[in-house]
Amino acid sequence: MRTRVVALEAQTGRRERPCSSPRRLPARFTAVDTSPTPAPDTARTATPRPDDTDTGADPGGSGGSARGNGRHRTGPDTAATTDATGPVPAGRRRRTVLMLLGLTAVTSATALVLGLLSWAPDPPEPARPLTVTEGERLAAVRVTNLRDLRAGVRVTAGTGAARVELVGWVDWSRSLLYLDVGGPGAGAERGLLQKSGRVLVIRPDPAAVPTPAAPPLVPPADRWRLHRLAPGAHLAPVLDLLLDLAADRPDTTRTAPSSEARWIARDTVPAGPLDVIQAPLSTGAPAASTAPGTPGTATPVPDEQTRYWLDQDARLHKLVTQLPAVGPVTMIFNRADRPTLRPVDALGGRPGLPRALTDAEQHRLDRLPTRLRAQGGATVTLTAPMGTDTNLRGSGWLSWTARTAYLAVADLGVPDRRTLLRRDAAGLARTDLPAAAAGGGTAEAPARPPLPPPAGTWRASRPGGDDLGVLVDAAVAAGSVGHRGAAVRVREDVVAARTVDVIESGPADARLRYWIGRDGSLRRLELRTDAGAWAHLDLQPAVVPRLAANPRPATPRPSAPRSSAPRPGAR
Repeated sequence: MRTRVVALEAQTGRRERPCSSPRRLPARFTAVDTSPTPAPDTARTATPRPDDTDTGADPGGSGGSARGNGRHRTGPDTAATTDATGPVPAGRRRRTVLMLLGLTAVTSATALVLGLLSWAPDPPEPARPLTVTEGERLAAVRVTNLRDLRAGVRVTAGTGAARVELVGWVDWSRSLLYLDVGGPGAGAERGLLQKSGRVLVIRPDPAAVPTPAAPPLVPPADRWRLHRLAPGAHLAPVLDLLLDLAADRPDTTRTAPSSEARWIARDTVPAGPLDVIQAPLSTGAPAASTAPGTPGTATPVPDEQTRYWLDQDARLHKLVTQLPAVGPVTMIFNRADRPTLRPVDALGGRPGLPRALTDAEQHRLDRLPTRLRAQGGATVTLTAPMGTDTNLRGSGWLSWTARTAYLAVADLGVPDRRTLLRRDAAGLARTDLPAAAAGGGTAEAPARPPLPPPAGTWRASRPGGDDLGVLVDAAVAAGSVGHRGAAVRVREDVVAARTVDVIESGPADARLRYWIGRDGSLRRLELRTDAGAWAHLDLQPAVVPRLAANPRPATPRPSAPRSSAPRPGAR
């Protein structure tokens, strides 16, 4: 005990009096925790323990324990103070922030509404003369069209009941149009249309819906006919204008100061920004007429409302104009829609690359007469657009051994009549009969002529009198005479599911095309007619009935010359 007292005096510097009973050590020694255990969490000490409620004097008579020291007290009073002062200011701040945000939103919305009510668009840029760059682009429009070759097109011409709508493609490189014609004013041209140069063919479809659609890329092979637009038809100047939008040199006449070409506005399309330019249409060469023998008519001159929508590369995307006797015309071009177009057979079929014949092709051409005589004969199907008012269809037989042909021919313009045509070594003979007496069938697909040939009035025709006679004569002669004149291979094609070489030969005024199969047989013979279209005979090897010679008209007896002397007994 004495040792403890001495040690305590050494630590505190005070001398303790000895007493009979041990006294409690001061709180500063009992409250010090020298163990390595970390201090307890403050949050956990916030809950008072039962012995912390004693705030009186120490029972041992000391000056108070560490639990009674106000510096370390964490009893109920301290926790109550924290709960009363912490959450209340935080809630107030939150409400204040929300009120400020709401006020800001209301103010912004009010300002936006007031701004929209008072907003006005910028005034359009006024029309002005063309700059040098804009003038160059306008002058190069037709050259750009020719360079781009083709484009999709949608045209609306006229108004009201006379409105005509066209959808399809224009091929400026080959002067070719392929369109679907619709609208309330389409008339007889409703259906598909192709135009190449001055030749126009249609495939009428009166039951088609009024609104046109893009025509099929591979055109139908049947029911095409040569067509002449009626005088004053709204369609003629529109088609001429479409083909006249291409040239091989710039047109500087419209950009001259006297032309009054002006920049009007800017526009935007999916392809990009466009400049709207007002300028007159080009006064090109007279447009070719759709009917042979009809004088060409110059491109109609529109009024001052002609406007071009041009991009930065001088490509035309839209054209709006007025045409005399037509009214407003709107043309919209799709520069990305550029498929390769295929003309129908009446226009010569798809294009090719003419070249000289190979040895194998020349050998098949030279042996063609021998091959046809060995074959004997064939059934024939005639499709002949001979003129704008004459579209012939026919069927029959042809014999190369007997050098004869016998066909029933129908004219689409006269569907209830047939012309029977017989050809032998002496020449051609024809007779006209009602359709029922000549084998029947339809005008588009007439039946083969009756056997034996009916008796009647047969009229003789001189050789080469018309395109039909020339075509039939050439088909019969293909089995009897060798090839004459220079020949070129136009292209490879397919007919009756067989691959053929299309070989063209003959004089310039009577070009013939022989469709020769790889086995040496003749599958088709084509002739370019005076109308500029192509007539053809399809040939299918078959057994041909024996045909009698053409009837010959009886030679009339020469009458005795009448005497001028009076008869006896005459007064």
